[in-house]
Amino acid sequence: MSAADYFRIANMFVLPGWILLIFATRWRFTQTIASRIIPITLSVAYFCILALHWGESKGGGFGTLSAVHQLFLNDWLLLGGWIHYLAFDLLVGCWEANDMVERKITLWLVAPCLCLTFLFGPVGWMLYLLVAKITGPKD
Repeated sequence: MSAADYFRIANMFVLPGWILLIFATRWRFTQTIASRIIPITLSVAYFCILALHWGESKGGGFGTLSAVHQLFLNDWLLLGGWIHYLAFDLLVGCWEANDMVERKITLWLVAPCLCLTFLFGPVGWMLYLLVAKITGPKD
């Protein structure tokens, strides 16, 4: 299978976690699935991709923007970077959902934050922090 095939699989694999966070936030298995099972599986895939394809980077690295660009010219390493985003954005979404439950914030206020976290990571997290601040401290 190609990197593009695994990209499609990874995108589909992460969706149940987001659906659970948005529509079944308080279900007792949501956090287990969304903050453990899916991210651990993505982490294993990420590790395997790096282990198998890191040597193909042809001079890429993290020291400069140009080096990062060079690194991500390899489809497999670009896929690894994407999986990195999928895993960490989902973990941030899990934190938001867990904090929402602790603060007793209505899902109607947090669902847009979760959607934005899924799509635009830090923007959704910042919006959630604003919602949490406006709704008041934890009990």
